[in-house]
Amino acid sequence: MESCGTVVSTTLAIFLVLHLGLIPIMAQQNKPEIGIAGQEVILKCRGIPHDKRVTWKYDKALIRSFEDNHLKGKAAMTDRSEINSNSKHLRVLDLRLSDAGTYICESGSHRVSISLHVFKLTISLDGHFLSNEVPELTLMQNSSHTLPDLNITFFNSNNNIVRPTILENKTRQKYILKLKQLEATDSGTWMCHVQSASPLINQNISFDVKVLGFQNTDLERKYATAGSTVILSWHLNFQKIKWKEGFTGQLNWKQQESATAHELLDFNVTARGEQHETKKSSRFQCEIRKPESTIELKLPKVHFNHSGQYQCQLAYNRRYVQSKIELVVMKVSANPAGPLPRGAEMTLTCQVSSPLPSNAHLRWERVNGTQADIKKSKQNEVKVEVNVSAAGLWNCHLIEENDKKISLNYHVEEAPVWISYVVIGASIGGSVLVFGLACLCIISGISWQRRRQRAKRMARARQYLLENKTCQCQHRLNK
Repeated sequence: MESCGTVVSTTLAIFLVLHLGLIPIMAQQNKPEIGIAGQEVILKCRGIPHDKRVTWKYDKALIRSFEDNHLKGKAAMTDRSEINSNSKHLRVLDLRLSDAGTYICESGSHRVSISLHVFKLTISLDGHFLSNEVPELTLMQNSSHTLPDLNITFFNSNNNIVRPTILENKTRQKYILKLKQLEATDSGTWMCHVQSASPLINQNISFDVKVLGFQNTDLERKYATAGSTVILSWHLNFQKIKWKEGFTGQLNWKQQESATAHELLDFNVTARGEQHETKKSSRFQCEIRKPESTIELKLPKVHFNHSGQYQCQLAYNRRYVQSKIELVVMKVSANPAGPLPRGAEMTLTCQVSSPLPSNAHLRWERVNGTQADIKKSKQNEVKVEVNVSAAGLWNCHLIEENDKKISLNYHVEEAPVWISYVVIGASIGGSVLVFGLACLCIISGISWQRRRQRAKRMARARQYLLENKTCQCQHRLNK
């Protein structure tokens, strides 16, 4: 019984040792060498003395043999490969998808088999995009073994995770993936992380993304008070991202959405980064600031009719990206203008050039006044009015999201006393004048009426005399 137990224990021990020894071998066989198309890969021939002859083969086809000199074979990657004279490792340049397969390193009776798994990642438009465009990527894999189902994750240039949408994955050989809309800040080096459980793959594939556009937002709203100096700026990012392609651009202005656009500036940038501009309008001061690559529009004294949409547009390979700045101008006025006479009233008007967003409004308020002196505009109103009967300082604020964007004040001055007397005297004099004119008109009307009646009586008298004389003549003739 003891011998039987000893045999069983020995058998279990041998099995355990063999099992533990096979684990790293199986793990090594289950983890292939990974190569990326277009890059290079080094396949290691482990356990070979440096002074021994080494032969590398690909699926039984000779690649290269190293002894005193290099012997070239006929494998597809032969002209793109070399053997390190010291380590005897095989270096394959400009890797191709078809290079995947089994590589064999031989030295005498020593033989090492290596499985190469190749990935190829391509990006649409050669990685050159405009803002708001959506890139598509194609990930292909090739191996001499069964192709695994891949788990694919992307990291943008800020190292944030971007989950792709898989458009096609029919055979596991080809994955077509769609990313999100790009912004100008997405320019940089991205990472495609590929994972597989069997075979064990955990690989990063880097690729460059360049997004030409503006560091501004797509639509920006700028508020200004009438008579102030306004500078509108569009910051281009082509120098920051080292854009090496030529493109053109223009700056336009239109007062309303439906109005005709007016060209203010044309410009182009060459592949060398040289900037050229042509001014189209003398009404505005336009320029490209160098080396910041900023399109700048300056309005020294902005008028109410300078408001509207200012649009900067870039064009590259018949594709376009644009950024708009909507200029909203605010002004205040009084009716009647000038000092306020005692006992009189005036209307203060605060007005903007275009409708405000739903989260913005105008507000009149009197300095050191009460809550009753505050007057707000309603939604979609472009002006607010307040009636004033006393002197004081009034402020009109344009408020957006509880934030005062711009303000204008109007100082209502009380007219001097003598002006009030002049106004009263002028009013009385005007009333007397009107009354006198009315009386004169009445008297003139009565006189005209009397003259007309007298003329009628005289006409009837003449008619009567003429008829009476005619009758007397006829009476005499009859006699």
